Amino acid sequence: MSKKAPAKKSAAYIAKAPIRRLMKAEGARLVAAEALNKLIGYLEKAAADITKESIKLTKAAKRKRITALDIRNATR
Repeated sequence: MSKKAPAKKSAAYIAKAPIRRLMKAEGARLVAAEALNKLIGYLEKAAADITKESIKLTKAAKRKRITALDIRNATR
């Protein structure tokens, strides 16, 4: 009998409680754990993609510091 290795967890950067509170503040009375995890995964991926694009803009401007303007331009 072969056992599957436990699924490797990736580092979580966004805490569940604030996102659950945000969802409830928007009217979600009950939030499934799977739905919460899915939303957090989406938000983390979006943040990573925006950061990568911001880094490109920062390097193109020959700077080291990412600014709010870089983030704004990366999200357009």
